[in-house]
Amino acid sequence: MNKSVDFSQPQRQSLPGILVMFANSLQKTIRALWPMLLIWLVKFDSLNKIVFFGSVAGVVVLIGIISYLQYLFFTFHIDEENGEFVIQKGVLNKTRITIQLHKIQQVNINQSLIQRLVGVHKLEIDTAGSDKKEASISAISHELATILKERLINHSQQETVENSNTISEEVTPTSFIKIGLPSLIKIGFTSNYIKSFALIFVFFTTILENLQQLNTEVIDEDKVTGYLDTLPIITSFLIVVGFFIGLILLVNLVRTILKYFDFTIQKSKQAIILSYGLLSTKNTLLNPNKVQKIKVTQNYFQKKLDVTTIGIHQASSDVEKVKEKDQIEVPGCTENERDAILKLLLGQLPQKGTMYLPNWRKLAVNTFFFLLVPIAITLILNYKTEFVTWTEWFIYTSIFCVFAGVMLWFSFKNYKLFVSNDFIIRQNGAWDIDTTIIEPYKIQAIETQQFFWQKATNIGSVTLSTAGGTVSFTTGNYTEIKQLVNYWLYEVETWEKNWM
Repeated sequence: MNKSVDFSQPQRQSLPGILVMFANSLQKTIRALWPMLLIWLVKFDSLNKIVFFGSVAGVVVLIGIISYLQYLFFTFHIDEENGEFVIQKGVLNKTRITIQLHKIQQVNINQSLIQRLVGVHKLEIDTAGSDKKEASISAISHELATILKERLINHSQQETVENSNTISEEVTPTSFIKIGLPSLIKIGFTSNYIKSFALIFVFFTTILENLQQLNTEVIDEDKVTGYLDTLPIITSFLIVVGFFIGLILLVNLVRTILKYFDFTIQKSKQAIILSYGLLSTKNTLLNPNKVQKIKVTQNYFQKKLDVTTIGIHQASSDVEKVKEKDQIEVPGCTENERDAILKLLLGQLPQKGTMYLPNWRKLAVNTFFFLLVPIAITLILNYKTEFVTWTEWFIYTSIFCVFAGVMLWFSFKNYKLFVSNDFIIRQNGAWDIDTTIIEPYKIQAIETQQFFWQKATNIGSVTLSTAGGTVSFTTGNYTEIKQLVNYWLYEVETWEKNWM
């Protein structure tokens, strides 16, 4: 590691990064010009070959020159006096990006396949005041990125040439938790069923639409239908269902391993380093003090296999995009590893405290909207259109009633709110049980709601807003909710901790 790095002086990206910039610019050019390229390929025989290849060569040379100029005019440094991280870039239009060090909440070091081949990394900086990456450095060596990310996340003001030996020792992380391949396999087989089903559905429908437009038959539908007709109905049903279940499990497993392979959690000074990825690696450094909300998810199978998933939400200016941008997932950790991670993020293991339950009317309302209303709609539609026979409608409706009824019951039984001096914990879910944890002093807004028809029964709802998302509890005892709100407001005003 280079011990003479002085970030107060402007630094350039790694020289091999020119190839990364060239590849990115070439990819963007191809995406922008793909209709024209498609026409050229179709009419390739009638084209003037000299003009065609000359144009392609000219575009490639132009992209190479622009990539070199982008590298040449891109610099970054730390302004020690003002406590700012500064990036200057631009060939014709000069741009200066200034980020205050104390606002940086997360630093990611990623590496795509191209960057891995070249031997560089991409460093991205997140702040709490933006719903997108505040700044990024596309090509930086791993050694330099490691020093820089540690400096940015810890807001140190003492990195100079003289004490570089101390800094090099401090940035050396210590191993904490490593998620092995067996745990990833377990979590891959027991999670994300709906996401994988949606992905498979979109994939197959897109392929079928394209094949129909091209009038191409890859699969003989008559043969497949004829083969299934020769089998008993139950056997045909089991074959189709088994095929899709197997495909969903396979997609789950592949996606999980590709994304989270070699998942490692390390401690470095006051920060946490998360490293994972097979083809495209990601290295995230975050400050535990700025974590706003934690969600622990586990279903029945995962409980038996002793694996769980932890979602970490940080501050974001756009709460609607929290799941897309600011949630960091730790998959496949055991119960002991889960407790260790929670202690690292929160300083102590969360205690559930006093339990609050919803009113039985929550189950009644959900049953009306999610069970009775769908049955009534299908009843009316089948009466008007006779889409299926009434015997089939009765069978399908019975299956739906059993399935929906069980899901609604478990959803109601698992819906709970726990309040202690240091934590607010909301539990919910029918199959995947989510346990959401927030700390009272991080609450930014509290909203209570009671409809006029709820006053007679003294029930209402409360929504707690943080910079990393909201937590709601509905159809609870409204008197108890108002008492809790007063207590939380008092804690927000008197708590001495600061998460900014």
